[in-house]
Amino acid sequence: MELENLLSLPVCGILVSIICYAIGVWVRKLIPSPLTNPMVIANILIILVISLSPLTLEQYMAGGRVITMFIVPVTVILALRIYRQRALLRANAIPILAGCIAGSAASLFSVLLLCRLFAIDKAITVSLLPKSVTTAIALELAQKNGGMPEIAATAVIITGVCSAAFSPFFVKLFRLKDPVAVGLACGVSGHAIGTATALELGETQGAMGGIAISLTGIITSLIFLFLF
Repeated sequence: MELENLLSLPVCGILVSIICYAIGVWVRKLIPSPLTNPMVIANILIILVISLSPLTLEQYMAGGRVITMFIVPVTVILALRIYRQRALLRANAIPILAGCIAGSAASLFSVLLLCRLFAIDKAITVSLLPKSVTTAIALELAQKNGGMPEIAATAVIITGVCSAAFSPFFVKLFRLKDPVAVGLACGVSGHAIGTATALELGETQGAMGGIAISLTGIITSLIFLFLF
């Protein structure tokens, strides 16, 4: 009973998150590779901890919800980075908007095409479509159009983790040098988690990723109105 009470404390979930991420950072330094992204490693370790230890998901989330409270100040910090890049934003306004529209459309219609090809029912299709926007927007779009929030949230997380893991690889593969293009690609494809990877690549990349998060959310919502 004492162990259960201890595990139910919010500090337990917070410590698990911090330790798993610290291990991810250590592995990244030990083995520099797109596949050793700290976010990916931390997610895998947290899943293993919850699956193999007495810690339940509900107990972990007691601390996880505390961590999510820091999304607001982190967003403010990201806005500050965008403000510092305002001159670059003005100079590239049209390419940024065009890139976000193209990325949002490609994400939505590729999923729609694959779901139609494999005869996936509408509820799952609607849940998978908003995979490249933030969780809050994805849940709202899924719920209002007959989708399943659980699947939508899972799709968003998987998309973000894959973007964080493979974005540096594709940046090198396609020899992307422009920080604006790199940041937009990370933000459009991987929302907040992808933007975290963009921040590792540079301040300009992170700022562009933050812009992409907002624009992709708006554009995806508008396309949803057209589709449904």
